[in-house]
Amino acid sequence: MSAATRVAVVTGASQGIGAGLVSAFLERGFRIVANSRAMPPSDHPDIHVVPGDIGDRGVAERVISEGVARFGRVDTLVNNAGVFIPKPFVDYTDEDYANVLSVNLHGFFYVTQAAVRQMLTQGSGHIVSITTTLVEHAVDGIPSVLTSITKGGVTAATKSLAIEYATRGIRANAVSPGVIRTPMHARSEWDVLGGLHPMHRMGEIKDIVDAVMYLDAAHFVTGDILHVDGGQSAGH
Repeated sequence: MSAATRVAVVTGASQGIGAGLVSAFLERGFRIVANSRAMPPSDHPDIHVVPGDIGDRGVAERVISEGVARFGRVDTLVNNAGVFIPKPFVDYTDEDYANVLSVNLHGFFYVTQAAVRQMLTQGSGHIVSITTTLVEHAVDGIPSVLTSITKGGVTAATKSLAIEYATRGIRANAVSPGVIRTPMHARSEWDVLGGLHPMHRMGEIKDIVDAVMYLDAAHFVTGDILHVDGGQSAGH
């Protein structure tokens, strides 16, 4: 199958890494199903937007069903949507807990389940999830328990999915970033955040996009957690 007929689904697609992924897939001739909580329709003939909260099962299932209705198939799902709330553990509220679990875990589960069902009918597909190096390498001063609970679950589930569907044409991988220069980080924080990495700089959106593109083209790679973190996961 040529890349021109392939379809990628990207969650959290309105800005930052998600917007970078949409552009990269378009450059490679993919058609795109893009999701974010509040995302306006696109005039581009190869982009179909499904707005809404990916943590809502109905929205997640529509992301896949509308993608199939519009473009005929789903070849790659990128679970990019995520919420990070850096609070001391004892300060997390019930609302914080529900919000992080809804996007990071429920959204992953609902949309991935719907995508795998479609991929099974096709006999092929690829799931790439964006996690975080904080799961394996906690950092003093960056409280991240809710992130570790949720993105750690996604990391573990990636390996399980890879093994469960290895003989059925479906691959599952993850990209584990360090701190990436996106609109969520104020310029005044860049030096401090860059210092968290052995390379003493923040990552760029392109670094994560390139990693996803590599995994999507690496047909003998499954169950891999690709760290794109300036050496953070290796140590300090």
